Amino acid sequence: MSSILDARLGGREKKNIKTVISRDYPVVDHTCDAVIVNAGGAGLRAAFGLVEKGFKTAVITKLFSTRSHTVAAQGGINAALRNMEKDDWKWHMYDTVKGSDWHGDQDAINYMTKEAPHAVIELENYATPKTAKSTRGLLVDSPTIMAKVDKLTEIKDLYLFTRCCCVADRTGYSLLHTLNGQSLRYDCNYFVEYFALDLLMEEGECRGLIALCLEDGSINRFRSKNAVLATGGYGQTFFSCTSAHTCTGDGNAMVSRAGLPLQDLEFVQFHPTGINGAGCLITEGCRGEGGYLINSEGERFKERYAPVAKDFASRDVVSRAMTIEIREGRRIMYTFTQQLAERFPGVDVTREPIPVLPTVHYNMGGDPTNFKGQIITHKDGADVILPGLYAAGEASCASVHGANRLGANSLLDLVVFGRACAPTIAEENKPSETIGKLSPNAGESSVANLDKIRFANGSVTTAELRGKMQKTMQNHAAVFCTGDVLDQSGCITIGSETKELIMPCQIESTFYRKM
Repeated sequence: MSSILDARLGGREKKNIKTVISRDYPVVDHTCDAVIVNAGGAGLRAAFGLVEKGFKTAVITKLFSTRSHTVAAQGGINAALRNMEKDDWKWHMYDTVKGSDWHGDQDAINYMTKEAPHAVIELENYATPKTAKSTRGLLVDSPTIMAKVDKLTEIKDLYLFTRCCCVADRTGYSLLHTLNGQSLRYDCNYFVEYFALDLLMEEGECRGLIALCLEDGSINRFRSKNAVLATGGYGQTFFSCTSAHTCTGDGNAMVSRAGLPLQDLEFVQFHPTGINGAGCLITEGCRGEGGYLINSEGERFKERYAPVAKDFASRDVVSRAMTIEIREGRRIMYTFTQQLAERFPGVDVTREPIPVLPTVHYNMGGDPTNFKGQIITHKDGADVILPGLYAAGEASCASVHGANRLGANSLLDLVVFGRACAPTIAEENKPSETIGKLSPNAGESSVANLDKIRFANGSVTTAELRGKMQKTMQNHAAVFCTGDVLDQSGCITIGSETKELIMPCQIESTFYRKM
């Protein structure tokens, strides 16, 4: 094995290669001011923001930047720009708080919605691609129902505003490529196809992390005073979801293994209009342009569950209504109007309605943070900021979505809070500051855990283990995720399957097994 790795390491500096924590893997040490895990929208925005402020920054990502899941976002990004109608960030805040089922952190929501116009205008200044229908980089054309309020406690009237800024139906694609292109202007060090394994914690603070190079099998330790986790959600813990296969909750797992708390993991959003059997969804913009839901009897059933908002009700309300209809034996279909056909040319929506069902789409829970991106933990009954550790995007939980995220608030979340990490780090640190000492065997337990899985020789493959656990989550922790269901079947089943299957697992046909 060592000869193969020596050949692959090639021109890497020998002075950085050590064998302190493992004789089977060469260990390469790196030192930087900040290290960012993954290069999606939040990671890229944090990365070039830090380099812009003079910090030596490393970005570790298990796949190339433009393949990150941010690219899949279609609908758009919410911001009260006031360039078409008299919208207001306070109304946007009210909608977000109400949509969160009043579980959202109102300080964090205040910050996000107030910063939204600045963040979107900044994206436009970064040369976000234009659409054929707009002379501006971002086309503001997607209606959003909202409650106009003079005070947050007193609803005055219901209005339909155009608040969602989009680039055709490929907003995530355009945003990610724009941020990627912007990041190339800066001297940022990218480590592509490096899989982050664990945080390096010393004396109650984060001093870097350890990663596996997927190309040559080397172990890399990144010593850093600041680490930003932007690893995305954990949608792949469910059998049916709209998330990419890379959304496996890596950052949440790293935090958990470090003995730190996670927050609101039970708040999983089901997108109401996932295509039945396909695992992909029909974008929210279709409802904004006239599409609506019917059951197998041809009834627009949403009027029975949300008589005012109807098809514009928040996702959790629509998903619950659809699940009730399905349980009562009525299939759900999505039908379109002539107006929608005109707005989305090239798509034949006239033949028949599309069968849809609620599909796992977004995770509101994750690494607990404040609105500055700093990860917080609990000590003596109070929230305490953990030095050196930050999170942004779907991996984090600043509680801006509460129990339910509004459509088009996800891209806003990752841009605003990815952007917030850089000034927060700059307030707390200076470039090239001394990093706390790291023990010589730092990361040894992580390598031992890697070997435990790598050399496992049981009867159950990792694919079988993953599939069974995903189906258990789908069956016992779905739309109606009640305490009784979890206590009586969900948690007990998941726990027993984990104990039964995790130990005798095996890895088949991997690079390591061949060496």
